[in-house]
Amino acid sequence: MQAYLIWLIAALALIIFEIFSATFGAICFAIGAGFSALAAGLGANLTWQIVVFAVVSLLTFIFLRPFMLKILDRKSKDVKTNADALVGRKAIVSERIDAAQHTGRVAVDGDDWKAVSVDGSIIEKGDEVEIVKLDSIILTVRKTEN
Repeated sequence: MQAYLIWLIAALALIIFEIFSATFGAICFAIGAGFSALAAGLGANLTWQIVVFAVVSLLTFIFLRPFMLKILDRKSKDVKTNADALVGRKAIVSERIDAAQHTGRVAVDGDDWKAVSVDGSIIEKGDEVEIVKLDSIILTVRKTEN
């Protein structure tokens, strides 16, 4: 079997592994194997193929992997999911919010949540509020200006 085919098979296997691991580690080796396949196709001997594999893999680990991890980390912080996505949303008071009486509920997206006001003020049923914080299952809200 030709050396460049072995390198291409190795690169393909590493790409498949990267798809399932998503650590940007295997892809560095896959890029190195791809360049080694190119070197083998151009007639380089095994020693030079291994040198190309090592150098290219090392360079991608040093330069590409940190860049990709930073992009992945930034995207994961931008997306709010589940209950965290409620912060900043508007809701309607479904039960009067009164800190002295320990009462208060708001409705948002068809769900009813226990709520307290951010400043301890009373907010009447039917008023629109903005969710400013989520603490376990209790929403902290502030009345919006209509």
